[in-house]
Amino acid sequence: MKRTDLKKIMVIGSGPIVIGQAAEFDFSGSQACRSLREEGYQTVLVNSNPATIQTDVETADIVYVEPLTAETVARIAEKEKVDGILSGMGGQTALNICSELAENGTLGRLGIELLGTQPEAIALSEDRELFREMMLRIGEPIPKSKTVHSVEEAKEAAREIGRYPVLVRPAYTLGGTGGGIAHNEEELEVIAGRGLAYSRIHQVLIEESVLGWKEFEYEVMRDGKDNCIIVCSMENLDPMGIHTGESIVIAPAQTLSDEDHQRLRNASIKTIRALGIEGGCNIQFAFDPVSREYRVIEVNPRVSRSSALASKATGYPIARVGAKIALGYTLDEIPNNITGKTFAALEPTIDYVVLKVPRWPFDKFRTVDRILGTQMKSTGEVMAIGRTVEEGLLKAIRSLEIEQEYLDPLDWSDDRIMEELTNATDQRIFAIAEALRRGMSVEAIADITKWDTYFIHKIRNIIEMEKALRSSDLDDVLLRRAKRMGFSDDVIARLTGSTEEDVRRRRKAAGIVPTYKMVDTCAAEFSAETPYFYSTYESDNDASPSNRRKVVIVGGGPIRIGQGIEFDYACVHGVLALQEEGVEAIIVNNNPETVSTDYDISDRLYFEPLTFEDVLNVVENEDADGVILQFGGQTAINLAMPLMKALEGKRAKVLGTSPEDVDVAEDRKLFSALMDRLGIPQPKSGTGHSFEEVREIANRIGYPVLVRPSYVIGGRAMEIVYSEEELRTYVETAVKVSKTHPILVDKYLSHAIEVDVDAVSDGQDVFIGGMLDHIEEAGVHSGDATMTLPPQTLSPEIIAKIVEITEKVARALRIKGLLNLQLAVKDGEVYMIEANPRASRTVPFVSKAIGVPLAKVATKVILGKSLKELGLTGVASFNHVAVKASVFPFLKLPGVDSILGPEMRSTGEVMGIDKDFASAMYKALISAGMKLPSEGGVYITVNDADKPEILDVARQLSRMGFHIYATRGTSTYLREHGLQTTTVYTISQKMDPDALGLMRRGKINLIINTPTNSSGARRDGYMMRRLAVELEIPFLTTVQAARATVSAMRKAAAGRLEVMDLATHHRAASLERPQC
Repeated sequence: MKRTDLKKIMVIGSGPIVIGQAAEFDFSGSQACRSLREEGYQTVLVNSNPATIQTDVETADIVYVEPLTAETVARIAEKEKVDGILSGMGGQTALNICSELAENGTLGRLGIELLGTQPEAIALSEDRELFREMMLRIGEPIPKSKTVHSVEEAKEAAREIGRYPVLVRPAYTLGGTGGGIAHNEEELEVIAGRGLAYSRIHQVLIEESVLGWKEFEYEVMRDGKDNCIIVCSMENLDPMGIHTGESIVIAPAQTLSDEDHQRLRNASIKTIRALGIEGGCNIQFAFDPVSREYRVIEVNPRVSRSSALASKATGYPIARVGAKIALGYTLDEIPNNITGKTFAALEPTIDYVVLKVPRWPFDKFRTVDRILGTQMKSTGEVMAIGRTVEEGLLKAIRSLEIEQEYLDPLDWSDDRIMEELTNATDQRIFAIAEALRRGMSVEAIADITKWDTYFIHKIRNIIEMEKALRSSDLDDVLLRRAKRMGFSDDVIARLTGSTEEDVRRRRKAAGIVPTYKMVDTCAAEFSAETPYFYSTYESDNDASPSNRRKVVIVGGGPIRIGQGIEFDYACVHGVLALQEEGVEAIIVNNNPETVSTDYDISDRLYFEPLTFEDVLNVVENEDADGVILQFGGQTAINLAMPLMKALEGKRAKVLGTSPEDVDVAEDRKLFSALMDRLGIPQPKSGTGHSFEEVREIANRIGYPVLVRPSYVIGGRAMEIVYSEEELRTYVETAVKVSKTHPILVDKYLSHAIEVDVDAVSDGQDVFIGGMLDHIEEAGVHSGDATMTLPPQTLSPEIIAKIVEITEKVARALRIKGLLNLQLAVKDGEVYMIEANPRASRTVPFVSKAIGVPLAKVATKVILGKSLKELGLTGVASFNHVAVKASVFPFLKLPGVDSILGPEMRSTGEVMGIDKDFASAMYKALISAGMKLPSEGGVYITVNDADKPEILDVARQLSRMGFHIYATRGTSTYLREHGLQTTTVYTISQKMDPDALGLMRRGKINLIINTPTNSSGARRDGYMMRRLAVELEIPFLTTVQAARATVSAMRKAAAGRLEVMDLATHHRAASLERPQC
């Protein structure tokens, strides 16, 4: 029964998107808040991530965008007088905070109850020693293991286990952070030392190896009356030794016998009961297919990435049910909203297969070690649903948004294929397909990869169909078989020497069209009430269109660097605005982690690849009135011209800014000509299709130049080059990035201030939501830059120029909807860098800061409303400061340099909001995970041009009591200006003291290093930057960042900062905002 003694409940979010903790917690936290509110509880949400739906003021009754630290959460809980905290919806971040609040007595002092899984159960699951003891007590097998608290203890544990390799698993960490496989004692010293540093309780488990065994996962629910169900079984295609977040995963499990399935099912229920977990949890097993032995590997006592997959795969709303259980409900009291007839106690049944494939950031980090292991490196994932494994797999591959949309042949040597099969990277599945093409047997491949032969046979089926398409005349029977297997029109065209358009025309003439099946949790045993569909090629179509006005919104696909959760935020706001206007909202997306793919957000959800073919199929099946592309980032906007041509003469239209105008903004020559007509300055630029053309442009413009391929997002392959030699290297490697578009060359504006502008236009009027000035100079990608709103460095004259430019460009491009401009300010002039006629990464941040949901406004404008009708023209005004800071994956990616440049590298973002810049800056930096020191040593080494600029920063640090270490040149300059310093030798001088030694000894707590302007010099400090990442020492690479960070440190030293909910900030702003 529902508890009546609780009135106000806090939900803790997961913070920024990082490797190992992605958008699945936006989905689960948002679902949990809706679940609590429908029961009449007042909800308080705390999160630091502005890009999520979760931090919308509509999601909870009270929303705080504040740092996710135990201290801050405790202050908010005390201020709001909450009765309980729901801990299991914010990933490891929320779980760790709740554990800390329980341990330090805060929960007891404030009389706050932890709802759902209790601290004791969390400790039993997360503390490796307690978990081990519990499993032994209930007789469930676990790998031979020992918990340790030092490197020496780790070595002793390995000796007791008796053989290498051993696994190192840190306690209370995320995505395998700090863990690894040690093949010898030397490796163990490094991995165990790192794991101890990253564990909240400085504990790691040394575990016997079960490498090569299969891995299975079970998603389990339990209520307070000890009722349990299995939501879903999942099987990793990759064996133990590769993190489940790095593996291709299939649901339901395919290769277990029914007897073994029942054994693991019973072990799962036995385990969740013994641990006392209330709500959802994920249990991971290692299974030896030869002996049929199994081991319980790990239990996640919270909603996890696997939970999101299980929820979207089955339609079972795990987070919603988990929240209800935390309120006292039992499984048989919680209705299943999808069927409307059954309850949460009924285990889901599925009559299809679901494939999850990870999306890795290796296209952004070309120097990183791509070998997959126990530590996560992927940034996101895609999910595909099919009637067969082959169909699901091919749909998943073309959903990934990588160069390979199929299991294309690899131009690799046999040795390289063997190396890939032996040591898996992101290319393993492509290597398996290529090995089959070259005649390698299924059994041989299985023996090397430890994949089950079942899955390799499935890939062989695909290769056999590929051969048939290449060698046979394409008749209707073969075409239908290929489509049922998941082959796209484009791939069939390539294999048969035809065109995608011809294949599409031919199959439609033959009546070979997709049918859509429903995800209903019950394999059609009951009728479903929530339309959630996937495509296949069968006879019956479950997705009959309604007679209402309807619009399709194309989502953003998998989370990857350059295209994150911000675009899903815009899509969800588009859905909400359509529904407010009485229009049926249809979402097409393939990301299982997001709110947009939740079962109750849109009127209809299609889980499909975001290719031209798949999107057009949905538009045609729905007989939609229109399609909105501007919210799904570059993924969706790239479909504008193809869809416009395909929909000519049909009812459906591409809504918003016309595809022709989008093309003007995206095509450098057309856009440059438009800027010339409007009299808007641009950096000198040119477009080249070959090295000779690009070299001629660079010589004419003058080095340094900024080079990049056309039509990309996230600054992919964007680089500043300083010489012809560097240019040649760039062209030889990066020109492959974009197959059909040339290389763009721009004069690099050194020492310029970059500005982002987010606006909405209705074709006549323009509403500017925000102008954000970057703290870093131009040259650092806008997605990585620290930004402030309102701008802190721009004069009223410059702001007036920016407003004029924004209005001119919006009208010239006939923008209907969102527009993002990137500008550079130098010597009193404003230069146009680029215009993006779509949602930008900063739209959620600006919307939260100003209290106006820009994507919602844009949707209503797209539907025909004017900005005047909506009461929005001019520039938004408010009386607080918001700072956006970025979060980077360097810790998870050994070998990657942490220096920032024009190619985007951040995975997520945080927001600091307060009454003044320094306070907002401090909150943003702390939220981003920067461990700002209050005492200790600062290491300063700057280039000659920055020495005068760094002087005031150094003086402030000295007055705050910091000891200053500096390299010879910087040290001499600072001493000449009256500062005491300790001179430090460079690494190459091989004399003591040097920076690395001081860092390792804990003498340096903050580093300020501005490299000189050449690629080579930037690489020289790599060892120092890499060590700073691993020791989590703040590392600042620009004077501007140093100045802002030190002002934040001074503010924090002056006293505790205030916490304020978002709506209060907005109310204060609206009092000052003139009425429109």
